[in-house]
Amino acid sequence: MSHTAHIRNHRKPRRNASTLAMRAGVAGGVLSTLAVAGAAGSANAAEPVTQTLELPTLTADLATQLAQSADATQQAAANYELQAERDAAAAKAAKQAKADLADAKKKAEAKKKAEDARKAAAAQAASRSSTRTVLSSSVGSSGSSSSTVSAPASGSVATVIAFLKAQVGDAYVMGGTGPNAWDCSGLVQAAFRQVGVDLPRVSQDQSTSGTPVSLSNIQVGDILYWGSAGSAYHVGVYIGNGQYLDAANPSKGVVIQDLSGYPATGAVRVL
Repeated sequence: MSHTAHIRNHRKPRRNASTLAMRAGVAGGVLSTLAVAGAAGSANAAEPVTQTLELPTLTADLATQLAQSADATQQAAANYELQAERDAAAAKAAKQAKADLADAKKKAEAKKKAEDARKAAAAQAASRSSTRTVLSSSVGSSGSSSSTVSAPASGSVATVIAFLKAQVGDAYVMGGTGPNAWDCSGLVQAAFRQVGVDLPRVSQDQSTSGTPVSLSNIQVGDILYWGSAGSAYHVGVYIGNGQYLDAANPSKGVVIQDLSGYPATGAVRVL
């Protein structure tokens, strides 16, 4: 045995052709991949300008959409608020209409009762065939004239008062003679007409119709006047308990008032 036989052979084994070919193929594939990647990288490096130009367009579109969405939300809120206001107004109008209808019905019932009372009084007067007394009075110092008033049967005072109370709440209108607007003398004339008493139209003449009575002796149904007899500027009717009813003025309309708050000048009695 050779003296070198125990020493390992450090010579590298020979590589066969197939192994070399496989390694060459792998290397080639790697180089190809790198080349493609490099080409792609070069291509991508040339495109950022195009992508950067598109970003502002996308950002602007998004801002526009957001603004439109905000406008739509604000408009919807405004619409809801407007609808709420309309609903509230409609509810208020319906409530007021209901109240007005109730008042109208109440007033219609009162007027119907007054009309029924008038008819009853007229029937009573006709059945009794009572003789009517002619009353007369003179007017002031500037001259004289006479007014005739027919005195109907007893019970007519209640008819007059019922008619007057049915008109409470009506409007005051200068020259008004009803049915829903009156002036002071127009209301008094209409009330006494319910029982067949034909009074003059104006307060000056009404203040001299019938029998003069002192204010300390007035009775329900007496006509009160303010100003001098024959030149009175306002009239009303005494309804008892220190109160009178009149078509007062445009701000009050037809009302019931205390005589102590606005004392009358005088009074006349026609019933």
